[in-house]
Amino acid sequence: MAAPKELDPTVSLAALLGKKLRKHRERLGWTQREVGTRLNYSHNRIAQVELGTDPPTWDMCVALDAALGAGGELTELWEHMVRERARENFPDYVQKFMLLEAKATKIFWYSPQIVPGVMQTEAYARAALRKGLPRASQEEIEEKVAARMSRQQLLRKTPPPFLWTVLDEAVIRRQVGGPHAMYDQLARIAELAESPDATVQVMPFTHGEYAIMGGSLALLSFADSPDVAYLEGVGPGVLEEEPDQVTARSLTYDHARIQALPPDASLTLIKTAMEECYACPRHDPI
Repeated sequence: MAAPKELDPTVSLAALLGKKLRKHRERLGWTQREVGTRLNYSHNRIAQVELGTDPPTWDMCVALDAALGAGGELTELWEHMVRERARENFPDYVQKFMLLEAKATKIFWYSPQIVPGVMQTEAYARAALRKGLPRASQEEIEEKVAARMSRQQLLRKTPPPFLWTVLDEAVIRRQVGGPHAMYDQLARIAELAESPDATVQVMPFTHGEYAIMGGSLALLSFADSPDVAYLEGVGPGVLEEEPDQVTARSLTYDHARIQALPPDASLTLIKTAMEECYACPRHDPI
């Protein structure tokens, strides 16, 4: 029998995932054929994953991780792989923003229409991406959902960045993904709003016009480097790093925070929307 091909985990994250898969398989003394038989895949498919030539789907990776007792090591690598692949499809300024976001100590978001990605649930993200990318395959959608979910790892750091979010009331009123998905999404926002590391404010319809009514705005602060601002609308986004520009955006954001509902009143409005608009029999009142 030919010796197994040496794997170079430095080539790509797909190759690293393959090497980890082989390590766990050999730890159990299983052949590629035995793994494939247990999970209903061909041994050639398992070989392709190990060689890094054809990475697994999310469902396949979950099954492999569970069957091999990898303790989440394979699925965590898959999320990193998908996130990196997703970054490659974005313009340079978006890739730079995502890298900066992961390093920020404070994140300030304003969103007029949709829940910011770092706060989205899987069901909400899936519905929004499916509508925004009507020609994408289900596999492509699932990869993008996984990439968006992996982006939320920054909120699980120790300590996590402080997150301050101002949402237009349209964000909590517009149903995305159906009532069940929307209820769970608002519950997620409420959970964040009640944590010590986040503040959520809602800009109600009744407060009329305000400083930032167009696209979304993100402000990132760091422990040892200057703040940056990121603006996004219908067209391409803009990453601003010039101090004067960032200061102007910060001032605009501060005006919006002053005009929005206070955090306690915002949380009450979110919970009211949950019960009045999206409460379903499977949920108990909060």
